[in-house]
Amino acid sequence: MQRRPQHRGGHGSYRKRPGQTEERRIVLPRDNEIVGVVSNALGASKFRVQCSDNKERICAIPGRLKRQFWIKEGDIVLVRPWVVQGDEKGDVIYRYSIMDKDTLKQKGFNIPTI
Repeated sequence: MQRRPQHRGGHGSYRKRPGQTEERRIVLPRDNEIVGVVSNALGASKFRVQCSDNKERICAIPGRLKRQFWIKEGDIVLVRPWVVQGDEKGDVIYRYSIMDKDTLKQKGFNIPTI
């Protein structure tokens, strides 16, 4: 008896048609969230981030988000400073794509350079 291959939908099941534009919503900083650029990967899901308020923070990826996105040096991220030691530490809660950089600048957010 021969097994039939199963179709597994997934990522390739939706194809964008030629000429079709993709509209995405961008996550903007709220309340005390800050835009920053990863300057150094420290290991163990921790990064040194140069934030737009001219402070350098050691930021971690919270456990619930650890496998949601991969971060490397030079990536633009959204940082939520901690309540205690907020000037030194924080959490990375979102990673922006390369195309989001221009949108953030148009909206008036300062993106630091490393």
